[in-house]
Amino acid sequence: MPNNYLKNPPLAEDEMMAAIDIGSNSFHLAIARLDHGEVRKVVSMSEKVQLAAGLDEHNILGAAAEKRGLECLSRFVARLDSVPPERIRIVATNALRQAKNADDFITRANKILPKPIEIIAGREEARLIYLGVSHTNASSDKRLVIDIGGGSTEFIIGQEFNQLLTESLQMGCVAFTQKYFADGQITKEAFTNAISGARKEVLAISGRYQKTGWSSVVGSSGTIKAVRNVLVSKGWADEQERITYKGVKKLEKLLLKIGNVEDIDLEGVKEHRKAVFPAGVAVLRAVMKVLGVETITYSDGALREGVMYDMLGRFASEDVRDRSVLALIKRYSGDKKQAKQVVKTSRHLFEQVQDKLGLSSDDGDLLRRAASLHEIGLAIAHSSYHKHSAYLMEYSDIPGFSQVDQKRMAQLMLNHRRKLKADMLEQTCVIGGNALVYLCLLLRLAVLAHHSRSDYELPALALKVIDENCWQITVGESNEHYAFLLPDLHTEIDQFAKWGVKLSIVEA
Repeated sequence: MPNNYLKNPPLAEDEMMAAIDIGSNSFHLAIARLDHGEVRKVVSMSEKVQLAAGLDEHNILGAAAEKRGLECLSRFVARLDSVPPERIRIVATNALRQAKNADDFITRANKILPKPIEIIAGREEARLIYLGVSHTNASSDKRLVIDIGGGSTEFIIGQEFNQLLTESLQMGCVAFTQKYFADGQITKEAFTNAISGARKEVLAISGRYQKTGWSSVVGSSGTIKAVRNVLVSKGWADEQERITYKGVKKLEKLLLKIGNVEDIDLEGVKEHRKAVFPAGVAVLRAVMKVLGVETITYSDGALREGVMYDMLGRFASEDVRDRSVLALIKRYSGDKKQAKQVVKTSRHLFEQVQDKLGLSSDDGDLLRRAASLHEIGLAIAHSSYHKHSAYLMEYSDIPGFSQVDQKRMAQLMLNHRRKLKADMLEQTCVIGGNALVYLCLLLRLAVLAHHSRSDYELPALALKVIDENCWQITVGESNEHYAFLLPDLHTEIDQFAKWGVKLSIVEA
């Protein structure tokens, strides 16, 4: 895999980093420093926002929930003065995955935040959770990790730092509270229905997980923590203070006796968790029953820690996104030689115009990865393969990539060949601004330069940006192996014009 165009320097000892987790129930901020290769938290904040509770029946996020979220993020930002923006990541999970108007919230939030929000897919959330658990709870066991969130529940089987299976199911303590405990009453009927609903979800993955197997079970996040704290306080946990299935059944009986979420007064259940606690217990009981889990160990490390360890990997040139690119090339039998040539030329063009166009190193990485993968759609069909490439990029579960990054890369693939359409310019701007427009044009030039798929050295290409809307490319002395390069470049003049860029061709 080619090197980054511009690499972030490795994180130094004692340097600060931060992660914000925009969850369906709570928002979390963690600020940490690097201590002998380990992430040590120095600040931790959590606020109950309940974005998921703000979704109506059409998955539209209401104004009140949006206001709560923005106010919370403003308070978090006030604590981030000591952390450089390049050392911050902000991820959003199920509530914003589901919200049809998520872009409205994100647009307003990004005006407050030092870094853009990344909406991550369910399996990417699972991967990051496992990364957090595995780094904070060292073990060589094959482990099942369960994380019950506000809107979804993640399941991961892994060993050491490697995930073997990842899944995200649409069930969480906020969503199930709205569905089964909306009136605050804790009844046998509500518990039965909630357990049944969760059971149906878990049965869909049970076969694969049972076949893979595990030797220990770890739970993370708020619901698991609260259940464990109650069981320990009541003496219903085992001698290692693990959650037991028998203990969870006793807790269910206790909640039924209490009868209303307002009357929950249990050690370990914070005030803000009372309303969603019965639904969380119902989900946990169903999970343990279906998967045959008798005991669960609690892990304090989860998504936030995973995000920070993933950042460390990026700084240390161990970026999971590059491993994912290689895996996709292998899966779709990509032409590695052709991809390498296009990557090399795209890098050459990018470096010549980066400063003039105000492009960042992240933009360079996006272009490099898209150049590596632009032909994966050939695995489906040669006709309109760029459309197939774009579809695979946007809708696949790809470790390390946010949904926004996948959409941006899909736009690069969609526009790297054939005619440029004027209406696609607006769509590209909406997804990635002017920077993405420029990257699309750079990729077109790089792909076109290698249209002949020749092994011979490419004629020298010098790209100059006179201004943002006027580009000039100078082509060195050509040879018979690139006889069509100049004619092909001349055909691009009309295409660039459709996107408002005047392209001129100069022969050296």
